[in-house]
Amino acid sequence: MYALVTGASRGIGRALALALARRGYDLLLLARSEDQLRALSLEISAKYQHQSHLLALDLAAPGAAEAVAAWALAHTKELAVLVNNAGYGLWGRFEQLPLAEQQNMLQLNMLLPVALTHALLPALRQQPRAYVLNVASTAAYQAVPSLALYAASKAFVVSFSRGLRYELKGTPVSVTCLSPGATDTAFADRAGMGAELQKTAAKVSMTPAAVARVATNALFAGRAEVIPGVLNKVTVGLTAVAPKKLTEKIAAGIYEKYL
Repeated sequence: MYALVTGASRGIGRALALALARRGYDLLLLARSEDQLRALSLEISAKYQHQSHLLALDLAAPGAAEAVAAWALAHTKELAVLVNNAGYGLWGRFEQLPLAEQQNMLQLNMLLPVALTHALLPALRQQPRAYVLNVASTAAYQAVPSLALYAASKAFVVSFSRGLRYELKGTPVSVTCLSPGATDTAFADRAGMGAELQKTAAKVSMTPAAVARVATNALFAGRAEVIPGVLNKVTVGLTAVAPKKLTEKIAAGIYEKYL
């Protein structure tokens, strides 16, 4: 059985690929960096004796989802896990960030997982049991000034995941949404966050391996949502009951003061 992981070259995606290999899956690995994918493929082979195929491409490019689906189905008819992990954030005020960069982020964070899931659902339905893992963020549960579009895109992922999960009740396909908090990855660098903000985030960061372990346990248990880490669970729980004005003010106090 195969698992497909987007954004597999590093961070949470890489950790999820290794966790799935540990559970006995062969891998279809996708990201932009061929060198990093090849290194991961060699590690999977050495540690777990499983096959892995890699495809290096820009997943935000037009037609990427269709190309990925065709490539995946050419390699296997036994696709049992789809991990929509690829994505990134942009830190800064909406009006000051280049619109094209923000649109590219939205393409990768929202439209790619929608298109790829749509293309691969027929194959997933053919398995006795299949799983979709969509990666969102704790930022999905509130508005975040200076990460406004990123948080909105991840709120979309949560809502899409839950709606699709309900639609697929009674089928072999289970959908889980993963919402990690601060994690020790290159996210902050890619988002353009400064050293002081990164230093603050590092105090509460989880490791990608810890996030992947919690995520895969929840995925195969068939859970709707999973938020790794006690602090992250508490924070999300508080946003559900606190006034929106308050949560927005707190978020702005964390992120905007470093702009």
